This record gives sequence, structure tokens and C-alpha cells, in this order.
Amino acid sequence: MSGMSAKKVAHARSLTDQVMDYVRESTLNKTMVTGEWYSVYQISDQLGISRSPVRDALLRLEEAGLVQFTRNRGFQIAETKPSDVAEIFALRLGIEPAAAYRAALLRTEEQLQEADETIALMAQARSDNDEESFFTYDRRFHHQIMSMGQSQRGADLVEKLRAHTRILGASTAGNKRTLADILEEHEPILDAIKRQSAEIARASMREHIQVTGKLLLEQAVEQTGEGDPKAIWEQYTDGV
Repeated sequence: MSGMSAKKVAHARSLTDQVMDYVRESTLNKTMVTGEWYSVYQISDQLGISRSPVRDALLRLEEAGLVQFTRNRGFQIAETKPSDVAEIFALRLGIEPAAAYRAALLRTEEQLQEADETIALMAQARSDNDEESFFTYDRRFHHQIMSMGQSQRGADLVEKLRAHTRILGASTAGNKRTLADILEEHEPILDAIKRQSAEIARASMREHIQVTGKLLLEQAVEQTGEGDPKAIWEQYTDGV
């Protein structure tokens, strides 16, 4: 392995997050490949950090299906498939539009104010071209809508699904669409919730998730060369 392995990991972000980024990047540039065995000790030595954050990162990656551990052997890079992305978004489509519908009926003025503040922070991050902060506020906004819709279990599940998407390395920013495009998809959702237009809130959330999911699926198909994105999407979302 090369590149980041030649230097110690910086501490600007959590070490666990940086190790996950390193493994994702290594799979994309083919310095870590399927069929080869790797170890916690190896990654720890190459990055110049302790084994604890490496182990934590690899356990998260295993949960997301990016790596596979075998007792007394180490771990291997798992084959990731476009269908992984389709399945994640099918689940989100079953949860978030309904929560947005309820949010329009149940939200409080305090919750609306907090959501307004989050949208403003997203707009500032977009102006600064700060992608990492933008998506931090993006996740906060979606969590706030789940809270407005009184769906805490749903919020926990959606956050886990979004974490899996990030771990798989999927992002359309700068590739399929701009941060401004993504921000514009969020604004009608909040506007409908403010106006207590439950049906429009549900439809707007559904459209946003569908746009994101289809773009990420197309990107995954381009990277792997596997399958037809339209057919895969319909297979997982039919009836949702």
C-alpha cells in the first residue's frame, strides 16, 4: 500500500473515520484488493497509529459489508455490489417519506426554527464548498425531520443506513450534481412541513431520496460494470 501509508494519520478527524477513508480509498485505487489477506497490525503499522481505532474502523466496515474477517487469518476486502446501494435506498423510501408526512402534522415551532438553522448552515457550507460540513448538516436535517415525525427508531435506522452508504464510499457531490443541487432538494421538504402540507412533504422527501438513490446506483454500476441500474432499482423498490 502507498500514499497515505507513507505518513502518520492526521488528527483533524477521528482516527476511526480516517482509517475507514483509507481502506475505502485503497479499494478504489486497487492497493487493497479482494482475495488478499490483511491484518489490523499491518494497517496500524502503515498508518502509525494504535490498533484500537484500526480495529474499530474495520468492525464498522465489516458491519457495512466492505470487509470480511476470518478467525486467525485477518480480513479481506469484500465484493460490493450496486444492489447494496439499491437495498439501502429501498429501506429509506419505506421510512422517511412517511416520517415527513407526520412531521407536517406534528412539528412544533421550536423544531421548525432548528430545521431553518440547519438549512442555513448547509447553505453556508455550500458557499464555502465545505463538503464534509455540508453532509454533516444534511444528516442533521434528516434526523430533525424524523424527530418531528416522532420516529426515533426510524431515525436510528436511517442514520445507520446513511453510515453504511458513507462507508461504501458513495457520494454524488461534484460528480453527478452540485452541493447547490442537493440543497435545493431539501428546501421544498421543509417548506411543505412548515405549511402543514403533509402529502407534499411526503412526495418531496420521496423525490429527494429517489434522486439520490438512483444517482448513487448509477455511480456504483459505472464503478463495477455490473448490471443495469434501472432494472436493479426496480427490483428493490417495486412496491415501496
